[in-house]
Amino acid sequence: MISIRNLHKSFGDLEVLKGIDLEIERGKVIVMIGPSGSGKTTFLRCLNLLEIPSEGVIQIDNKMMDFSNKKLDKKSIIAFRSLTGMVFQNYNLFPHKTALENVMEGPVTVQKIPKQKAREKAEELLAKVGLADKVDFYPHQLSGGQQQRVGIARAMGIEPEVMLFDEPTSALDPELVGDVLKVMKNLANEGMTMVVVTHEMRFAQEVADEVLFFDQGTIVERGTPEAIFTNPREERTKRFLDRLS
Repeated sequence: MISIRNLHKSFGDLEVLKGIDLEIERGKVIVMIGPSGSGKTTFLRCLNLLEIPSEGVIQIDNKMMDFSNKKLDKKSIIAFRSLTGMVFQNYNLFPHKTALENVMEGPVTVQKIPKQKAREKAEELLAKVGLADKVDFYPHQLSGGQQQRVGIARAMGIEPEVMLFDEPTSALDPELVGDVLKVMKNLANEGMTMVVVTHEMRFAQEVADEVLFFDQGTIVERGTPEAIFTNPREERTKRFLDRLS
């Protein structure tokens, strides 16, 4: 469903991703853990083409982007990006738009879906994340957890093939984390393909099909949650998890 081959990303002389190879099956939940600065967020942003990889190939279903071609046109990038829905750490909602308008934005402006149809879909998605009574609220009228759930509904609005989550609970007060994780668990149970960067180890243990441990721009170790959290093979993984316990 998703194939990543020899993915590199450099910023000037700094090589952040050093040749990532990964296959993700449809309906699987992949959770990435690792220290700050290990390349996890850059990897997500490359999947979404918010960052253009320096080298490599990304294929989602039958659509492929080869980054040896340095002249990628904007239309191709936008079309490929629409295959993924991105949920950011800091919500990134439009402050001057209501929850409903935020969710409608992508379908109307990018996919050219008629406003009434987009509105009906947005109302349905906001209900799905538990915000049916908040459709006309602006971001400043919502808690952080509610804003993040609007962010999830917005990402789902374009009907992506895969959902990408970049530390979606790290900016939240502890008591608000559970509502966001519940929505993510429901998505996983419905069979949504998900790639998640998180520090919520319990979520990783409960929901992930596979856990990837990133460090210094590479996947150091990968395996089932049970294997990674109870019997990691690599010393670097053990040291990281020991610090969390």
